[in-house]
Amino acid sequence: MKFNKSIFISLMLYTSTLFADSSAVAFMYHRFDETKYPSTNIKIEQFRDQLEYLKTNDYNVWHLSKIISYIKEKKELPPKTVALTIDDAYISFYENGYPLLKEFGFAFSLMVSTNPIDAKSKNYMSWSQMREMQEYKAEFVNHSVMHHYLIEKDKKEITDEILKAQKRLHEELGDGVNENPRLFSYPFGEHDKKIESILENLNFIGITQTSGAIGFDTDLRKIPRFPMAEAYASMESFITKLNTIPMPILSILEKNNIVKNNNPPKLTITLKERLPNIQCFMSSGKKINHTWISQTVLEVIADERLKEPRDKYTCTAPTKNNKWYWYSHLWIIE
Repeated sequence: MKFNKSIFISLMLYTSTLFADSSAVAFMYHRFDETKYPSTNIKIEQFRDQLEYLKTNDYNVWHLSKIISYIKEKKELPPKTVALTIDDAYISFYENGYPLLKEFGFAFSLMVSTNPIDAKSKNYMSWSQMREMQEYKAEFVNHSVMHHYLIEKDKKEITDEILKAQKRLHEELGDGVNENPRLFSYPFGEHDKKIESILENLNFIGITQTSGAIGFDTDLRKIPRFPMAEAYASMESFITKLNTIPMPILSILEKNNIVKNNNPPKLTITLKERLPNIQCFMSSGKKINHTWISQTVLEVIADERLKEPRDKYTCTAPTKNNKWYWYSHLWIIE
């Protein structure tokens, strides 16, 4: 057969484009059917509707660690890959959320702060309940010992929070738990350059509470997840977030995400390609104006001060195949 160079090049470019779009989405939950905590709770009927949608539409529900392993190894993720993650190990997850995941046969990742478990708090699960979950597709992720605001701590305190929690996970759930890769879910989703550097030195990957899809260019110290709570858990919102891909970002000009005197802060994004229909918003949903500095560089700055303790800029743009590019940037206001 005669070798056709033009067809070969076209095929390689097509394959490269498909590979570049390889990505996954992670969702974050906290409380289940605890309606007195609307900012962190999901109603059980909302959760069931979401699981039914994933099942009916043939989504691949993976452990977060498996997705990150694929990202690290540059292995192409199958379409429709998603992770379901649950923070803090509240008892309401064991009583209300876990039975549904078990019913649907879905894997999930549970972020555990070890001190409330060791203290046998009635609001949290027990180690024995977690060992039960190990038999039903659960994995466990380091979420610190005390769930403190780590940015306020020094390097030794932060290191102790990470390593002591990892030790307790091993003692109670097995030596292989949360290894290869090692994951650390930031308490309150807060991180800065100091904490990111400590994680890197300890060979941990950082898991945020900042929304967006996960792709090959995602910073491994800032793995995004879409928060799911009552106000943001409608099926329309859920389906929109399922259909997101990482924004094609070349670089972010950001010295630090701590906001002191520079409030409101300026975010400078360099894109791999121009996205003419991009829009940016604050956490409140208020639209933020942006300025194109060049064909692919834009500056985003709010026209009002950000409110403590946290805010974010979120930028989105429609893709050519009816999905959404999505990027969120965390700001911590002092």
